[in-house]
Amino acid sequence: MAILPIRIVGEPVLHSPAAPVTEIDESLERLVADMRDTMAEAPGVGLAAPQVGVDARLFIWDWADEDDVRHTGTAINPELWISPPPIDEPDEWDHSEGCLSVPGERFPLMRSERALLRATGLDGEPFEIEAHGWLARIFQHEFDHLDGVLYVDRLEHPYGKLAAKAIKRNSWGGPGQSWTPGIDRLED
Repeated sequence: MAILPIRIVGEPVLHSPAAPVTEIDESLERLVADMRDTMAEAPGVGLAAPQVGVDARLFIWDWADEDDVRHTGTAINPELWISPPPIDEPDEWDHSEGCLSVPGERFPLMRSERALLRATGLDGEPFEIEAHGWLARIFQHEFDHLDGVLYVDRLEHPYGKLAAKAIKRNSWGGPGQSWTPGIDRLED
């Protein structure tokens, strides 16, 4: 398969709601395979179609929990229900989040502890997953991409200001910027 360029914050496809997937066909299967290769090379634990420049309500995930249980899948036209998020201040270690579309940056963000994902799989069958902890965080993060929201858009003071400075420092925030895992070297 192929490694796809990942769009960086400021690219219009990242800031608009994605269009529903209307057909599961060979081209969609190829897109998902390419997204899996891209996510593995990046490396990441989730990737949404808008991040690779595709206007489609689709995301993938691949994450191993603390018991080395692997959670992997494809969500087409997902719906997501979440528990109310905690009202605590985010912990810089426990709640730190990153995004392949804001490469090399990490900021703490409070997310709901539980999420219920309902979607269609690549096989065309509907499924439901009740997620807790980091898997719930991954689902919320990727689902946000499908609504045109990046995690940096949700950051509160002082982290929102720090994210804005990082975006400016990296000359991001406009259209036409991307990076390709395995090819482009990004500074940490």
